Amino acid sequence: MRTKPNAQPNQSLIDGIATLQALASSPEPVGCRELARQLDANPTRVNRLLKTLAYLGIARQTADRKYTAGPGMHVLAAQSLFASGLIRRALPVLEHLRRFGHTVALGVLWNDSVSYLFHAPPGIEAARGLGRIGLLPATTSGIGIALLAQLGDEDVRELYADRPIPMFPEGIEQLLATLAITRAQGHARVHVADERDHHIVAIAMGDPVHAGIAMSGWIPEAATEELVAALRAAAAEIG
Repeated sequence: MRTKPNAQPNQSLIDGIATLQALASSPEPVGCRELARQLDANPTRVNRLLKTLAYLGIARQTADRKYTAGPGMHVLAAQSLFASGLIRRALPVLEHLRRFGHTVALGVLWNDSVSYLFHAPPGIEAARGLGRIGLLPATTSGIGIALLAQLGDEDVRELYADRPIPMFPEGIEQLLATLAITRAQGHARVHVADERDHHIVAIAMGDPVHAGIAMSGWIPEAATEELVAALRAAAAEIG
């Protein structure tokens, strides 16, 4: 989760990682100026950072001089997943959760977004659930709400300062009230009022917390307790 720095943060490193993350989350090759607009950053600085990432092989330049993920980015992704062991431990446990007939998901919080490492609806092979969905706003996600609830209110206020909050039209106080309920009950239950009209039940996992797991689908209130118990057992098994 978010931690306060003990010393002055290195802004160059922050800018480099922000550029790397924006490039990694782009579904198509992106030009320097477009990426600078996304980051609200100086195009010259972003151009230098992209060239540095390309030099390292983490990015690569396409024939039309745009940038996309290079082999080094895939190596970093594979190394990080191998080193953490999270996916390796989680996959058989997540597969067992699918016995309930709901979508099963595993995700992590990144700033105000959730990155889904695993998201498998009923009826698809478990392997197809890996990397199936990219970043989504944390406040639209049961995992996001469960993980945001691990932050203090002041951290949440800072995260969403002067910004609209998806699914919370009344603003920060509405979100903080939801997070308070989530903390009190020890899990998130989110109603997604779209064409699917479904519910998400999610919990935070790890000590300290580093990820969240969830099930989603048509989940009546009476079924919540059983699903939360199953999620907690799964979280304890994953570690």
